[in-house]
Amino acid sequence: MPKYIIEREVPGIGNFTSAQLKDLAASSCGVLHRMGPQIQWNQSFVTGDKLYCVYIAPDIETVRQHATIGGFPANKISEVVEMIDPTTAE
Repeated sequence: MPKYIIEREVPGIGNFTSAQLKDLAASSCGVLHRMGPQIQWNQSFVTGDKLYCVYIAPDIETVRQHATIGGFPANKISEVVEMIDPTTAE
């Protein structure tokens, strides 16, 4: 199944408290639970004003649907076409 990187503009998210991040994660998980197993949240990276999320889903529309239902921004959605790491250079 395809993997996607979602860039979400969330001003000040880097200053969110643990409780605020927990609430955000719980909200996302609630939407995922309602949508079923075809979409999975892998992990997210918090920066100053953006959240970068990794999802597995059948298509971009499913990722957009999750964002719409949850009221989350999805400013850019990119399909991962390949993964590399330091061992790729070997």
